[in-house]
Amino acid sequence: MPPKQRKIALMGYRSVGKSSLSIQFVEGQFVDSYDPTIENTFSKIVRVRGEEYEVGLVDTAGQDEYSIFPTQYSLDIHGYVLVYSINSVKSFEIVQIIYDKLLDMTGKVNVPIVLVGNKTDLHMERVISAEEGRRLADSWKAAFLETSAKQNEAVGDIFTTVLNEIERANGNVQEKSACVIS
Repeated sequence: MPPKQRKIALMGYRSVGKSSLSIQFVEGQFVDSYDPTIENTFSKIVRVRGEEYEVGLVDTAGQDEYSIFPTQYSLDIHGYVLVYSINSVKSFEIVQIIYDKLLDMTGKVNVPIVLVGNKTDLHMERVISAEEGRRLADSWKAAFLETSAKQNEAVGDIFTTVLNEIERANGNVQEKSACVIS
C-alpha cells in the first residue's frame, strides 16, 4: 500500500527555527546558520500508528504582521505547525496573527494545528512561559509542544502530533470513548 501523502506547512516569524526544525526532522542534523528561507519543501516517510505517511514539509519564508497569507498555504495543506520562539514576544504575537489569517483563508474552524514553542535550549532567555503557550493552543483547540531543534528535543513529536491531528480532523482516529459495557 502506498504511503498516505500529507502536506504540512511550518509557519512563523523569521528566525524562530522553522528551517532548523525541518532539517532536524528530515536529516537528523542541526543547522544553525540558514538562509532566510524563500520557501523550501522537504519530504520524509514516517510511520505513525502502523501507517506509512509521505510527509511533505513546506518550510515557509518567515511571516510578519504585514505578510499577506499566500493562497497556496491554504490549498493542499493538511496541517500546520505554527512556530514561535520562547525567547521572543514578537514571534508569539505573530503566530496569533498567522492563526487568524489561516482561519480566514481556509474558512475552517478546526484546522489541524500544532503550536510549537521552539528554542527551549535558551531557557535563560525565556520570555514566553510554557503555560502561556499551552493556554493559546487550548484557545485554538490545537496541540502544543515545546521543542529545541538544536538539542533535537521533541522534534519528531511535532510531526507525529500533527499527523494525528490531521487524521482526527479527517475522522480517522477513534477517540477513546467513555462507554462501559457491563
